[in-house]
Amino acid sequence: MNWRTIPEMVLSAGDRFGDAEAVVDGDLRISFTDLSDRIRCAAGSFAEAGIGKGDRVAIWAPNSAAWIVAAFGSLAAGGILVPVNTRYREDEAGDIIRRSDAKLTLVQDGFLDQEYAVPAGVPRIDLGSGFLESGNPFARRINGEDIADIMYTSGTTGRPKGVMMNHAQTLRMFAEWCDLADLRRGDRYMIVNPFFHMFGYKAGLVASFIRGATVLPVPVFETDTVLDLIERESVTMLPGPPTLYHALLAAQRRGTHDLSSLRAAVTGSADIPVDLIRRIRNELPFETIMTGYGLSEAGTATASRPGDTFEQIATTVGTPCDGVEVRIADDGEVLIRGYNVMQGYLDDPQATAEAVDPDGWLHTGDLGELDPDGHLRIIGRKKDMFVVGGFNAYPAEIEGFLLEHPAVDQVAVIGIPDERLGQVGKAFVVSSAPIPAEDLIAWSRTRMAGFKVPRVVDFVDALPVNATGKVVKELLR
Repeated sequence: MNWRTIPEMVLSAGDRFGDAEAVVDGDLRISFTDLSDRIRCAAGSFAEAGIGKGDRVAIWAPNSAAWIVAAFGSLAAGGILVPVNTRYREDEAGDIIRRSDAKLTLVQDGFLDQEYAVPAGVPRIDLGSGFLESGNPFARRINGEDIADIMYTSGTTGRPKGVMMNHAQTLRMFAEWCDLADLRRGDRYMIVNPFFHMFGYKAGLVASFIRGATVLPVPVFETDTVLDLIERESVTMLPGPPTLYHALLAAQRRGTHDLSSLRAAVTGSADIPVDLIRRIRNELPFETIMTGYGLSEAGTATASRPGDTFEQIATTVGTPCDGVEVRIADDGEVLIRGYNVMQGYLDDPQATAEAVDPDGWLHTGDLGELDPDGHLRIIGRKKDMFVVGGFNAYPAEIEGFLLEHPAVDQVAVIGIPDERLGQVGKAFVVSSAPIPAEDLIAWSRTRMAGFKVPRVVDFVDALPVNATGKVVKELLR
C-alpha cells in the first residue's frame, strides 16, 4: 500500500493485523487493534494539550509500550517527534529540548534512578500519568513531505545537530529495510536498540508496523533478561550490536537457554570479525544475517544481500539501497545522494550547506572504498585518521587486524603525539586471555605495515560506548 505518512501507515495496522499481538511489554499484551485505538486517543491528548501541526514533542524515556503510543500519537496529532537519549543528563537533554523548541516533554520518572528535569517553561508529562489515555480519538491531516522527526546526532563529534526527515522518506526507506532484513508478518521482534535512535525507532518500530511484527521492547540490555525473553516469547527477529551476539554464543555453549526460535539477525555499528559472522551462522539458529551502513543524515544507505559471503557481510556494509547513489571522493570520503538524504539540520543552514553540497551529495565524514562488485567498505572516520611519518593510518583498519588475534575481544585505536613520527597508534584492548602488550605488538608487526602497528597497548575492562554501541573515542583521548 502507498501510505503518505507514518500515522496513516500506523493507524491502518489495526485493520491490517487485527487481534495479532503488536506489543508485549512485561505483563502488558496489546493487539494491533488496541494499539491503534490507544494511539488515536493519545493524538487527542496531544491536540487537547495544544500540539498543532509542526509542533515538536520530545520524548526522554526508555523503550516501552508507552513510548510507542506517545511517539505515534504525537505524529498523528500533526506534531514532530524529537527523541532524546536516555543516557543524557539534565543539561544535555535540556539543550536539545530548548533548541528543538519542544512544546511538551514526556519522561518516565524513576528509570535508572534518574530525575528527568526539563527546562523551565516546557510542560513535563510522566508517561505513567494517564495523559496518553485521556484524549478523544483524533488524527490530523498531514502530508508526506512534512517533517516527521528531528533526530539529534549522537554528539561523538561535537554538539548534536537536529536531523530533519519527512514522512515519505522514512516510509520508503524502511519498507525496503523490511525486505533486506527479512522481517516478516508475525515475527516476534525483540528491540534492544534504543527507540531514541534510528535503529530502534525506524528499523524497529516503523518496520514492525509496516510488516505486522510483534514488538518486545527492552529498556536496558541485561544478558539474562534478554535470554529469558528469547526463550519465553519465541523471539524470531533480533538485531543488535556484535556484543549481543557474543552473549548469545556464550549462552548456546552453556546450553542454558532455548534459542531455537531465532531466525533473522541484523548487525552493524562496529567492526565485525569474519569469524563472528561465521559463528553466528553456524552455531546459532539464524537463517539470515544482514549488515548495513546508516547514519542519522541518510537513514540506511547500503545493506548486504542474500548470497553475500561471510567475508562480505563482515568486512563490507553491502551495496546501495534502491534510489541511493554512493561514490568515493578524491580524499576517500563516502558521499551519498538520493531521496534518503535529510531535509537539513534544524535551524543550522551553515552546517547543512557544509554537509550537503550543491549537487545533492551528503558528505558523511566516513572514509571508505568500493570493491569491484559495488560493496562499500568503511575504513574509518575522516577525523579519526592520523598520520604516521607521512603515511595515513586508519583506526578501523588497524582494529580489524587486531581483532584477528584470538586474545582480543574488543579494541579501539587512536592516534597519539610522537616526537619523531608526528603521531603513532595507541590501542585500547579488552582481552579474553592474558597477553603481554609487547607480544601483541610483535604479532601486529607480522600482520600489517610498520606504520600501522600500535606503539602502545593499554588493556582495559571495557571500552566507553554511547547508548547505540559506538565507542566514544573522545573519552579515550
